[in-house]
Amino acid sequence: MPRRSKGLSFYQKERKIDKDVAKEILLWLFWGMVMILLAFAFVYLFGIRTSIIGNSMSPLLLSGQEVMIDRFTYFISDPKKDDVIVFLPNGNENSHMYVKRVIGTPGDTVLIKDGMIYVNGEIYDRNGLFDRVEDGGIAENGLALGDNEYFVLGDNLNDSEDSRSGNVGTVKKDYILGKVWFALAGDTTATAGFVK
Repeated sequence: MPRRSKGLSFYQKERKIDKDVAKEILLWLFWGMVMILLAFAFVYLFGIRTSIIGNSMSPLLLSGQEVMIDRFTYFISDPKKDDVIVFLPNGNENSHMYVKRVIGTPGDTVLIKDGMIYVNGEIYDRNGLFDRVEDGGIAENGLALGDNEYFVLGDNLNDSEDSRSGNVGTVKKDYILGKVWFALAGDTTATAGFVK
């Protein structure tokens, strides 16, 4: 009995190609979703930005200059002295974001007397950054910081609404949106760079 010729059949090959194509499409979809999630996380944690309003942080940051906010750092650690933070005063969602420098952390005592800033009894002057303070505000008689309370000042002390003011007062950790990590060059006088 002669063997019957099978002839050409593409059925198996087509099926295999369909499986490979389907795997490739699923792989592309998976990595696409991973990239979208990573991009969302990056923007949520590091991509938020705000503009500086006023001269309270000059010469470091100028009015109108934009800064990027790192929201991730304070999920895993607490603000430290000298951090430049972004917060809502008294947690007021309708207020603009404030940008100031932390000089007192929970458990510290802050006193502003005779134009000088004292933290825990020692003069605080960030490498000669601060001018003589004209108004000690609520820290004139000394202020003990409670749990999760921070005392913040603008670098340009005599042109800043900060923790010395009753409107702002101490800043609770819950009101802190994040740490300033990068300043964008907004105009010809502003310089871009990491904020320290």
